Amino acid sequence: MQVQVDARGLACPQPVINTKKALDSIGDGTVMTIVDNTVARDNVVKFARNAACDVSVTEKGSEFFIKINKGAVPGLEEALLDTEDTVLLVTGDCFGRGDDSLGKILIKNFFYALSESSPLPKRIIFMNGGVKLATEESEVLDFLHRLAEQGVEISSCGICLDYYHLKEKLVVGQVTNMYSAVEAVAQARKVITV
Repeated sequence: MQVQVDARGLACPQPVINTKKALDSIGDGTVMTIVDNTVARDNVVKFARNAACDVSVTEKGSEFFIKINKGAVPGLEEALLDTEDTVLLVTGDCFGRGDDSLGKILIKNFFYALSESSPLPKRIIFMNGGVKLATEESEVLDFLHRLAEQGVEISSCGICLDYYHLKEKLVVGQVTNMYSAVEAVAQARKVITV
């Protein structure tokens, strides 16, 4: 089976997400993704290789044709997807240091991409300013709801919610305490801090 994904003109992370959806829709087979910039090309290629697929790229003018063969490395995909004990620790309401406006755009794109990706973390813990993301008026609420529906446990630090006067505005997940958060982090096979 072959599926074509036309991702020309799409902004990050949409080319990767569309490619992932196409790969998920087939068993073994081929996905041909077409992009029109080197950043999208590199991101799709990296995603496909991380998904244990064989990848080749052909350049035609200003366009890149990325041929992805699914099922190329038996057993590797299962090893890559073993994240049962991954905890995502989110400590701020924007991504990285620098300009906060850019950081808010990046955190929104991060949670959108996360909600469309696989595998998912077992748990997301919000600390400090990160608790703002799980409360009313957050721009990532739709993505957090989608993650929760897919079985990701979402919790926010109670002390942090109290500090920012947001406990009554928590929309997604549950309130947790520092002991439970430390226990989750200590028992996790992998902890990713954002």
